[in-house]
Amino acid sequence: MRRLWLDLGDLGDLVNPAGPHEQWQDHGLGLLRTILHQNGIMTDLASTRAVTSWRQLRKKLRGYDMLIMNIRSYTYPPALKAAQIFKELNPNGIVITGGMHATVALDEMESVEAFDKICQGPGEKVIVDLVRDPDAFPRVIMGVGARSMAEWPMIDRTLWPKPASRRLAKTFNWPLEPECGWGPPPVATILTSRVCPWQCVFCNEASYIPNIGRRPVEMVIEELNYLDDHYGPLGSVVIHDSMFFQNPSWLEEWLEKYPRMAHKTWPYWAAARSDTVRQWPELFEALVKETNWTTVSIGFESGSDRILRLLNKECTEEDNYFAIDLLNRIGDEMEAEGREAPKFWANIMLGIPGETHEDAFKTMRMLKSMRRVYPSISFYAPYPGSALGYQLIA
Repeated sequence: MRRLWLDLGDLGDLVNPAGPHEQWQDHGLGLLRTILHQNGIMTDLASTRAVTSWRQLRKKLRGYDMLIMNIRSYTYPPALKAAQIFKELNPNGIVITGGMHATVALDEMESVEAFDKICQGPGEKVIVDLVRDPDAFPRVIMGVGARSMAEWPMIDRTLWPKPASRRLAKTFNWPLEPECGWGPPPVATILTSRVCPWQCVFCNEASYIPNIGRRPVEMVIEELNYLDDHYGPLGSVVIHDSMFFQNPSWLEEWLEKYPRMAHKTWPYWAAARSDTVRQWPELFEALVKETNWTTVSIGFESGSDRILRLLNKECTEEDNYFAIDLLNRIGDEMEAEGREAPKFWANIMLGIPGETHEDAFKTMRMLKSMRRVYPSISFYAPYPGSALGYQLIA
């Protein structure tokens, strides 16, 4: 049987991308292809990002018995079109889908005849059996995940798609990833946890992703050292966790071991919340100063208590300003010592239903109080499956 895994994204993102984030690699694809290949089930790889037209993709899809796709909500449109083309070219072929959109928007997925199998939830404990014998499963499958990320194998990053143009290949650093402004290249993107336990109404991923034990600190460091040895030298790290600054005991172990055990204390980007920064300020300050946490991503979202309550952020204006004042002070102290000051990656949301002009101006005043910041401003767009997402659909 000839099996093809299709990496998803906008056409041309690995040829002539509009920006760095379009070049991020899919950790779900990397993990599940690694598991399949370790179990003797081989797949070929194609990518919608590596072509610039659907005509080019047709040539990649022809002649396969199975198409596998990990579908996020923002990659649903290319996944839908690719599945339809695949069925046209390979009428007896089977299309296996999974991923976040299958989990949060099952009705939309079920309405597509071309999707033969739809796996909801995590797939690492079902992917081998599903791909080996799809006929043994119903159309909609509830996935099975690991109890802990300690059970996950290290991703074989050579199973990720390569840059598809000579110009892009010069700066991509494959199988590592390109610089995006947060730290020097090459960049290693990693996960140490999978679920944010908070219940913001525009996201609320904990309601549809089962909890899973966090990856052991030493496993994370061992992977970074491996990547540095085999594909480096590493320049910086992006910790793609939805919420890095949680579980104080894990963070304390990271604080103790990362500077000591890693080949180098590489600068990194990671996410926090303003209320957890306020809850554990000494731990936060130590991590910033001693582990080279140079870019602190916080979903401030709004500078208005009224809007923060509407979003169920469980953070307040006071929490936000506490985190801002603390990182401003830490940055001033580090600059005075001749060290690079940390910066915020400040996630800000505008156009929230019910937001007034004064709410928006309060948010902008909050943003202006940050001395060192990369503003990440977006208009309100809730995830499918979230409480506010359902409210808007209704």
